[in-house]
Amino acid sequence: MTVHKMVIPHEHGGWAMVSVPFAAGVMASGPQWLHLPLFMAWLGLYLAAYPLLQSLKRKADLRRLYTWAVIYGVGAVVCLVPPLIGHPSILAFAPVLILLLLVNIWHVRHKAERSLTNDLCAMLMFSLGGAAAYLIGSGVWDYRMVIVLLFSFLHFTGSTFFVKSVFRERNNKRWVTMTRLLHIILLIIPVIAGYPWMSLAYIYSAVRAFVYAGRTLRPMKVGMIEIAGAVQFLIWFILF
Repeated sequence: MTVHKMVIPHEHGGWAMVSVPFAAGVMASGPQWLHLPLFMAWLGLYLAAYPLLQSLKRKADLRRLYTWAVIYGVGAVVCLVPPLIGHPSILAFAPVLILLLLVNIWHVRHKAERSLTNDLCAMLMFSLGGAAAYLIGSGVWDYRMVIVLLFSFLHFTGSTFFVKSVFRERNNKRWVTMTRLLHIILLIIPVIAGYPWMSLAYIYSAVRAFVYAGRTLRPMKVGMIEIAGAVQFLIWFILF
């Protein structure tokens, strides 16, 4: 295999997690031109991390993996320059992102990528992209940023539990029960957080969990369900 063949993530859920929280942050704060280079930098970091993590799992094709990690990484750094000039405070996210990435690396090296802890850390990492987008648009660190981070994290937590409940854990009655209980909790948290109408964003997820959790579904159908869920989630951020 040649070095020139691109290395691109194949996990569809990853593309959603890198874009949906970011879009939520943009919608909650108002679009700014700096959002474009920031998103390109965020996407570049995601693309760079993928071949690096792949290199920990196999010894073959390392040259190609490292080459594309460098290409994506350099592109990300270049795109990050304008946002950093305009809002240098976004560097405050770096230590947290590095810590979460180290957790991800630990799980990869120990062949425990599918653990719930690793999934939660990954979702928190991606949700931080929404917080950064909000900071670029609003220029302030406030409670609304916390809400963007929290609601994005909750959305993908629900998605993770649901996807596991129809694939790897569909025969695990305890997991199915936890999935449905979690989705009930997701309806309550926005009320506690002071945004009761955002509970409406999780009704779709709750219905999905109660109807399909524990059943066998085709991957394409699950993908369509998740795309619809992400779209309706973003619509609520436009409204709130």
